[in-house]
Amino acid sequence: MARFITLIVFILFVNGVGAAIGLSFPAGEWYEGLNKPFFDPPGYLFGIVWPILYVLIAIAGWRVFTSNGETPGWGLWLGQLVLNFAWSPVFFGMQEMFWAIWIILGVLVLSLAFISTTWTRDKLAAFCFIPYVAWLSFALVLNVSVWWLNT
Repeated sequence: MARFITLIVFILFVNGVGAAIGLSFPAGEWYEGLNKPFFDPPGYLFGIVWPILYVLIAIAGWRVFTSNGETPGWGLWLGQLVLNFAWSPVFFGMQEMFWAIWIILGVLVLSLAFISTTWTRDKLAAFCFIPYVAWLSFALVLNVSVWWLNT
C-alpha cells in the first residue's frame, strides 16, 4: 500500500508542478505573434500530451525511487525534471528562445541517459521515457524552428 501511495504522490507532484508552470507561463500573445513552422501543433494538443507524459515520467521516477538503489538513474530523473520545469519560464516567461533550445537539449540528453541507465534493470521505467523522448525531439525541432524563423 505504501508503494501505491508513493506512486500517487509522484503522479500528483509531477503533474501538479507541470500544470502550475504551464498555467503560470502560457503561450500568450507574444507566442501567437511569432512566425511558426507549418508543423506547429494546435495549442490544445499540449494540454493533452503533457499530462500523459507527466504520468509516464512520474511512473519511471517512482520505479527508480522505490527500487532500493537497485535501479540507477535517480539523479538523471531529477535533472531532467528540473530542466523540464525550467523550459516554460525561460521560453514563455523570459522569451529567451535561444536559451530554451539549450534547456530542451539538456532534457533530451538526460532523458536518453535515463533510458540507457535503466534499460538493463527496469525496462518499464526505460519504456516510460520513450514517448517522452519522441515528444522532446519534436519539441526541440519546433523550438529551433521558431527561433530560426524569428531571428
